Amino acid sequence: MSMSIRNQIPGTVTAVATGEAMATVRVRLAGGQDVTAAITADAVKDLGLAEGSAVKALVKATEVALATAPVENISIRNQLAGTVTEVATGGAMGSVKVTVEGGELTAAITKDAVDALGLAAGSSVVALIKSTEISLAAA
Repeated sequence: MSMSIRNQIPGTVTAVATGEAMATVRVRLAGGQDVTAAITADAVKDLGLAEGSAVKALVKATEVALATAPVENISIRNQLAGTVTEVATGGAMGSVKVTVEGGELTAAITKDAVDALGLAAGSSVVALIKSTEISLAAA
């Protein structure tokens, strides 16, 4: 199946905590970094997710925020260190490609944010992704 979601990083489920309606699934990405996805309990069941399951973590580019350093005292738990490989800007928006261990992410952010953060190829950044914005696909 082809998808418009560009950010697809392979990984392995390391833990599943299921509640009545929702679950959190911890995934070790191919590069060794961990992310947590908050998905429905039904999705866990439908995908057959358990410790050791191979998955792809999927994130829309519009749901990836960037910072120039790790952020403390914030509810966003998924913080992936990386390096900017490409920046393209238009009149209002920018597309920033970031290499992280085990894959690549694209962040769609405003041109003002690109300028304010001084983003360019080679910049060190941290990609911030809420756990509710990470979808999982069986690999």
